Amino acid sequence: MALSRRVLLGHLAATGAAGAAVTAAAVPAHAAPPHGGGRTVRTGFDLLAADGYRLLDGSRIGIVTNPTGVTSEVNHIVDVMHADDRVRLTAVFGPEHGFRGTAQAGGSEGRYDDPATGLPVYDTYNKSGKELAAIFRASGVDTIVFDIQDVGARFYTYIWTLYDCMVAAVLAGKRFVVLDRPNPVTGRSATGPVLDKAYASFVGREPISQAHGMTVVELALLFNGEFVPKAAGRPVELETVRMAGWRRADFFDVTGLPWVPPSPNMPTADTALVYSGTCLFEGTNLSEGRGSTRPFELLGADGIDRHWSEAAGELGLPGVHFREAYFAPTFSKFQGKTIGGIQLHVHDREAFDPVRTGIGLLVTAKRVWGGFAWRPDHGIDRLTGSSTVRKMIDAGAGVDEVVAAWQKGLERFRTVREHYLRYR
Repeated sequence: MALSRRVLLGHLAATGAAGAAVTAAAVPAHAAPPHGGGRTVRTGFDLLAADGYRLLDGSRIGIVTNPTGVTSEVNHIVDVMHADDRVRLTAVFGPEHGFRGTAQAGGSEGRYDDPATGLPVYDTYNKSGKELAAIFRASGVDTIVFDIQDVGARFYTYIWTLYDCMVAAVLAGKRFVVLDRPNPVTGRSATGPVLDKAYASFVGREPISQAHGMTVVELALLFNGEFVPKAAGRPVELETVRMAGWRRADFFDVTGLPWVPPSPNMPTADTALVYSGTCLFEGTNLSEGRGSTRPFELLGADGIDRHWSEAAGELGLPGVHFREAYFAPTFSKFQGKTIGGIQLHVHDREAFDPVRTGIGLLVTAKRVWGGFAWRPDHGIDRLTGSSTVRKMIDAGAGVDEVVAAWQKGLERFRTVREHYLRYR
């Protein structure tokens, strides 16, 4: 029987393999990696496609994705699925920055028809509850698929897009499928303060730790077990497709997968390594490096000099060196002005603790620079999950004291988290 052009394109673009079961056992972990990493990791989409999309049989599909939704050959999964007669892909839902990634931080692409496929693209950014459920109903889909690369930090908005979409799917009566991708900074441990629900926002809806150490499938299971029923009245009808070949201790560069920036200021996996700590500087008047070539690795402000890097170095934080640095952001804070500050150089990523490092940098920045200030809206409280970190630093607390303050809540979260981990 001859294959149609769309089916043939789907087979070739997806994975180049057929007949694998949608399970982590389908692919040997020792297979040669296509991109020079330590082993081949096959994503949830890879296994879904290799299984002939049987999980989606008979459903009208809408997919929540962005530029990171790609195959190992960097073909976008929307283009792949649209070219395959086995899938009834009828809608796309775009998060922050948009489906094709054309918008900067705090922006989206709005409602439009995708020029490449003709599919309607709906805007989900900053939409939740009944408003988002109405969009799902209007789209006419039966099943909503989620496939976006996360970076492992509570305040990265895509995991809350996942949560909001799960809640809205319950309200709209839709099935929900999550396709897994690696946590690029490993899944070894959860670290940092746990969100106080009184400080819930789009950079943290529910009480998880600042660096969660989970994949999106594991987060979806946790959300469905702990939080979605409280928000929507019952769990969502959830199905997941795990990866094959990923291990909890894996950093992204050993996966053999291509890195596609999940957002404009997340250019490399090295950025993700520091992000869960240095993003805290968004809650201050210092630049977090937006508008530079090394966002979140470069931090600074007008009037800072070598004294900051010296003070940070004296903390003895593991796995990282600090270099005096000068840069001129092309946009965001201090646009076009040469400022002084610091660059992080992680030399031992196994020992490096990004959250503790972020606290250390806040403590020393406040100590050595008289111009230090929190953002007037207390955005730092939303990022850290409560007012505790801000108030302790203002009171002169050191790094060890601040870190000690969140340990009890973190241990409780780690106990809950353990029930939802699916990889060794």
